Amino acid sequence: MALSENNLLKYFFNSGAEVDPEGRFNLSRQTRARRLREIFSILRRHRFLSGFSPESFRAMLEDLGPSFVKIGQTLSTRSEILPKAYCDELAKLQMECDPLPFEQILSTLDDVYGERKGDIFDAIDPTPLGSASLAQVHKARLVTGDTVAVKIQRPGVKATMALDIDIMRIVARHASRFMKDTQMLDLRDVVEELWATFLEETDFAREAANLQEFALLNADVAFIECPKVYPEFCDEYVLVMEYIDGIPILDLVRLEAAGYDFEEIGEKILDNYASQILDHGFFHADPHPGNLLVRNGKIVYIDLGIMGRLSPRDRAGFGSIIQAVGLMSATELKDALLSFAIAKDNAAIDHTRFLADLDMLLGDYGACDVADIDIGQFLTDILLLTRSCRVTLPSSITSVSRGIVTLEGTIAPFIPNQNVVSIINAHIQRSKDPADELRATMEDLARALRSSSLGMVEAAQHSGEALKMLTRGQLKMNMEMLGSDAPLSHLATIINRLTIGIIIAGLFMGSSMVSLSGMEPRLLGVPVLAFFGYLGAAVLSVWVVVDICRRK
Repeated sequence: MALSENNLLKYFFNSGAEVDPEGRFNLSRQTRARRLREIFSILRRHRFLSGFSPESFRAMLEDLGPSFVKIGQTLSTRSEILPKAYCDELAKLQMECDPLPFEQILSTLDDVYGERKGDIFDAIDPTPLGSASLAQVHKARLVTGDTVAVKIQRPGVKATMALDIDIMRIVARHASRFMKDTQMLDLRDVVEELWATFLEETDFAREAANLQEFALLNADVAFIECPKVYPEFCDEYVLVMEYIDGIPILDLVRLEAAGYDFEEIGEKILDNYASQILDHGFFHADPHPGNLLVRNGKIVYIDLGIMGRLSPRDRAGFGSIIQAVGLMSATELKDALLSFAIAKDNAAIDHTRFLADLDMLLGDYGACDVADIDIGQFLTDILLLTRSCRVTLPSSITSVSRGIVTLEGTIAPFIPNQNVVSIINAHIQRSKDPADELRATMEDLARALRSSSLGMVEAAQHSGEALKMLTRGQLKMNMEMLGSDAPLSHLATIINRLTIGIIIAGLFMGSSMVSLSGMEPRLLGVPVLAFFGYLGAAVLSVWVVVDICRRK
């Protein structure tokens, strides 16, 4: 083990990484080697190669550090990847983590505020409200009397996560050399997305701005809110926001005792999430259970560290895809995917096969009961299908899909007999104005009629010119055969055999004519030239027969 470990370390030493071009996180070969040794030590301690139970797997991820805890949190909502026992155990990562000593928290606040700390906080509760892999939250009281929650980033966690992603980038770069299949996800893109998420989630000043924007966009929504933020007290490492005394979204016993309707909670969360994606283009990209509370009849998002954004074009494209899935229309889904794509090889797309595959995909899921449809697997299948057909969808589809899959796992106990796509599609239909729909339909009809009339006039003009050229013998035609190479290859084989058959017949006829002459010298009673002609024809005949039998 020591030899392989040293070889692997040497391999990493010879692999540069540019994850930290500004040098903010002190990444170097020495720090990378030190972190790799820590990872190897943790893996050996948990006997990774010998297998593990759900409990030991969770413990191993916790020991590996915040980057791996984030991966475990994502996996906890992906029942199509891991068995239920593992998902249930990894769900504990959403809420549990060993807390930091309170003295270390105070030291961090001193570093951030200095002498101002006493002018801001009147009291800070030493018992944390929650302790996660990235930060720890304490209840506090401002000198103004407001009760707040203070989110403090764990010291050194940013540098550790940057180092882990640096190592992942090297692994992904070298692994990509052995993954040439275009249908497979590029691991380098995954790591780059992880790096972008890391930069956003570890900057609490950005999260404060997210809280303000989210509150503004949802100000008119009666059942959705987020904590009030105090931007004057926030920076990269500390976030000060309103304290929310609510019921955790998965505490079903307390929710039921408080008189909440589970189905109503699930439908409202999904309807608002559809509005975040399709109306605002600013949505929560990580709606796992630890980020949701219920207070005074409202669903409260308490952690807005990871948010996604969609351009107007992407919002319209995603809405078209959801509508096509809701209608179970392969034709509309194909058109929506192609219009949504940022890159497509039109010459390489087999439209017939693309449509047939989509039809089969929709047919498979259409045959399922609504409660049995796995939206995560369905979105994964669509992404794999588009990739195999050389159609590249924008990166935003990944964050939207991941958010929907995560939310589906979160609200599964609330609406077990309803489908995510159907609820989002219902939101789309409710958001449409019938007058605007009628006006848009009439405009499309007018444009289609105008285009058709112009096309008919042009067709009449071209047909007249073509007939004149035909009567004068001036009409020429260029033809190009497009499609698969297989039919052309079969046609070439047929033509080659016919050509060889003509050569064989010519050799036999020519040799027979020469054999009737008195040409010298002779071999076996016939002229030498005729002999070799017969021999060549016989050899070619045998080759054609053998080739026909071999190809069946």
